[in-house]
Amino acid sequence: MFQPQEKPCRARLAVCISALAFACAIALAASAQAAKDGASPAEAAKAEAPAQDSTRVPQDSPKVKELEQSLAAIRLPPGFSISLYALVPGARDIAVGPQGKAIFVGTRGNKVYAVVDHARLGRADEVVEFAPAIEMKMPHGVCFAKDGVLFLAEQNRVLSFADAESSYRNPAIAAKTIVAQGALIPKEDESDNHSTRVCRVGPDGKLYISLGQPYNVPPHEKLAEFSKWGIGGIIRMKQDGSGREIFASGIRNSVGMDFNPVDQILWFTDNQVDRMGDDIPPGELNRALKAGLNFGFPWYGGGHTRTEDYKNDTPPKDVVFPQVEMVAHAADLGMTFYRGSQFPPQYRGGIFSAQHGSWNRTIPIGARVMFTSLKANGSAKKTEPFAEGWRQEDGSYSGRPVDVAELPDGSLLVSDDYNGALYRIAYIPPK
Repeated sequence: MFQPQEKPCRARLAVCISALAFACAIALAASAQAAKDGASPAEAAKAEAPAQDSTRVPQDSPKVKELEQSLAAIRLPPGFSISLYALVPGARDIAVGPQGKAIFVGTRGNKVYAVVDHARLGRADEVVEFAPAIEMKMPHGVCFAKDGVLFLAEQNRVLSFADAESSYRNPAIAAKTIVAQGALIPKEDESDNHSTRVCRVGPDGKLYISLGQPYNVPPHEKLAEFSKWGIGGIIRMKQDGSGREIFASGIRNSVGMDFNPVDQILWFTDNQVDRMGDDIPPGELNRALKAGLNFGFPWYGGGHTRTEDYKNDTPPKDVVFPQVEMVAHAADLGMTFYRGSQFPPQYRGGIFSAQHGSWNRTIPIGARVMFTSLKANGSAKKTEPFAEGWRQEDGSYSGRPVDVAELPDGSLLVSDDYNGALYRIAYIPPK
């Protein structure tokens, strides 16, 4: 009596078996990839799953419209446009993945974010907290090696992630300790001041890290200790953390560095001394022609301006003065050489840098992106504003640029920690 139902039952059974086989195949594939990546099958499954709501940053916030309206006031050279790229809470240091899959953004807090433009439309459609299972403190500095290893420089620790671009969704992604907690600087010198590290992997394959010193001007009794550790300077080491050495000293607080791709020379910004007046000392854009140079701090507060604390002390011999003296207290932070071809020829090979904006100047200054062109010999030629308009007539800010980074298509990203956002500056040639 039930014979007519036999074929449908068998058909449904076959479908169930096929579905089960497919699910097993997916699980086995995930397990195999997990073994390859050094993760458990459960971790691999998490990596394949969409980011959980708790770690995902919504990109449809009402704030989007507000920011888009404010960007209409930003002044740029003819042919350039600026648009919102992503909402990223506390966005500061930027590292663009060499595979072009993801962008990583460091902060002053306890989170790092991965930013992805899946549709390749010039605007991110996914922003997710990166490595949320790892407790972090001031995970500001992010930078990539050529092979795709992501380095993360925290206040007092350095980690690396072997496959960050492909595994950014994995909350339990494996991290390798490059410099252990408490071994980057002495614990007693940890401070909220000047502790946002930046890093770069140099043409020599070594990892370069800035170590800002925590004072406005350090007391004399701290100089020997700081000199030993490289605090108030830039250190470098092999990518496994060995071979640490001091590359440059006499630096107050650098929050931006990059290597000139033409001559491989390191350039860096430096924030200079406060409370010396509205117009002194200048901010700095520096060029380190070789290892072992001293850039003058704390004997000089910025440029050729002597500090009150060290005015009677003899500075080191052969102090290197800045290539560019920026306007005082504009807070020069992130910088990058422009390597692309989207922008007109006059920008290619030059330096874009971010001025965060002054915090205690009588008449505020900064909150803009600067451009520095270079001479044929590689030295600085001219510095001028490139993108401005975040500083209002009443001295308030509608945004505060922190870092700049180039996307694979040659457009320029700008981070803004005031609004928690990334912006994209693009160029369209006139017809």
